[in-house]
Amino acid sequence: MIFLGEMQKLKVKRKVPFGVYLTDLEGKSGEEVLLPQREVPKGVKVGDSLEVFIYRDTEDRLIATTRRPKITLGEVGLLKVKDITKIGAFLDWGLEKDLFLPFKEQTTKLERGHKYLVGLYIDKSDRLCATMKIKDFLRSDSPYKENDWVKGTIYSIHEDIGAFVAVDNKYEGLIPKKELIGVYAPGDEVDLRVTRVREDGKLDLSLRDKSYVQMERDAEKILEKAKERGGFLPFSDHSSPEEIKKELHMSKSAFKRAVGRLLKEKKIEFVEKGIKLTGK
Repeated sequence: MIFLGEMQKLKVKRKVPFGVYLTDLEGKSGEEVLLPQREVPKGVKVGDSLEVFIYRDTEDRLIATTRRPKITLGEVGLLKVKDITKIGAFLDWGLEKDLFLPFKEQTTKLERGHKYLVGLYIDKSDRLCATMKIKDFLRSDSPYKENDWVKGTIYSIHEDIGAFVAVDNKYEGLIPKKELIGVYAPGDEVDLRVTRVREDGKLDLSLRDKSYVQMERDAEKILEKAKERGGFLPFSDHSSPEEIKKELHMSKSAFKRAVGRLLKEKKIEFVEKGIKLTGK
């Protein structure tokens, strides 16, 4: 059989002036698909096998290409938006015909030129389409363990839960709300530490290092910010978590831990309305 949306090996059945027709290796299905002449490798003969990808052309006919797209059926990948219309968006996936992302399959407002994580599926009309609803595409059998560092792409953010992440664009992960420090959006690629592997195999993730390492980094950040402001920061125990997060990209509890360390080391001191460098 010839499978839509997949890379597969097919056999050259016959040549025509505008390309070659391919069929399955056994030649039993009777199905044929055209590989246009511009993509036919030199010296190809009837009976040769070629690895091709099958999709639909602008007239919805099955067509073969020797190019491998950025994602194939069931896979997830980060694709750039080339155009946005009233019915959906069109994405660059490495083929002549752009990949359609229907409006109903979008989970956030898109911007032309930005990249978003999508999966490839076949719709009810037997056409290849993209979807941003990729949760069911992701696996929970990652090889990672606690404290491993991984790369992930944020694909959805729930303000009460946290950020949902595709680790390696394959595995399901979550940055819990309390760990989501800073401003992020779907499509952002981030480095993460595995804080827990759940019983179901899904990963809990953090943008931060272990507490003692992170405390040192947070303390350095506070010192750097204070130096930038002439040795003073307008933050104290009475500052709101929102103010601290906006300016320092850390939680209030992380701020208090780092300040406690700096006070102990006598590198800062509390003054009216904030903290001041001691010069030590």
